[in-house]
Amino acid sequence: MADIALSQRESYIQRPRRAIHWSRLIFFLVVAFILLLTLIPIVYMVTTSLKEPIEIRASGALFPSFIYTDNWVRAYRNVPVHIYLFNSTATAILSALLAILIGLPVSYAIARFNLGGRLLPSWILGTYITPPIVIAIPVFAMMRFAGLIDSIPGLTIVHAVGSLPVAVWLLESFVRKVPRELDESAWLDGAGQLRTLWQVITPVILPGIVATFIICMILSWNEFLFAVILTYSEKSQTFPIGISNFIGEHGQQFGEMSAAALGGLVPVYLLAFFFQRFLVQGLSEGSVKH
Repeated sequence: MADIALSQRESYIQRPRRAIHWSRLIFFLVVAFILLLTLIPIVYMVTTSLKEPIEIRASGALFPSFIYTDNWVRAYRNVPVHIYLFNSTATAILSALLAILIGLPVSYAIARFNLGGRLLPSWILGTYITPPIVIAIPVFAMMRFAGLIDSIPGLTIVHAVGSLPVAVWLLESFVRKVPRELDESAWLDGAGQLRTLWQVITPVILPGIVATFIICMILSWNEFLFAVILTYSEKSQTFPIGISNFIGEHGQQFGEMSAAALGGLVPVYLLAFFFQRFLVQGLSEGSVKH
């Protein structure tokens, strides 16, 4: 009887372990499936950049019959991809910085002093949902009046305004997680509201600020509509506009376009790679709003 009871006890102990084993297996299978879906477009671009133009149009095979490297040479020789990359990088960095500089005080005022009540946060986030094409003509008119058409500063301002609702929404959640006691202690020591924000709150939510900065940069990097409306020369056109130059009167140069697009992925991937710790930490800390 003692042996039977012991064996039953061992079976009860093993069942949860088996359940945990199967749950882990399912988890890894789901992650592998999502990763595969994410990598398929990149793999397709790589293989397309290594195919002959005739093979791209005639064959639907994923991998090329032989390695064809002329697409890479022509892509960076015929189109000034490096200029477009520089313009996109400068615009993304400057617009993200501007969005953070404006969004952080606004988020602090909303979270700590209930600025605008419930209406202002909803209105700010609602402006991001508005289709950009609706305000395209007024934005173009204002930029032309200010003399900022076909310039990186003009495009930077527009991209910063477009990223501002997301920046405020994210930063507000980070600020709300900081205990109010820190603010009150700083006020008792004689610090003002702005000094409390920059010297007390900002160091605490720094991972969230970095995460927001990266997200705003990516939004600016991928923006196409205002970039094509407000710029018309190489000195200010961004990378998405440069990629569209591979579509000409003789058709679309898919091989060269894929080679150039892969070059445009490098800055974003490097940014996410070097700052992934801040990105994950910031998003995980701000995932729950109080």
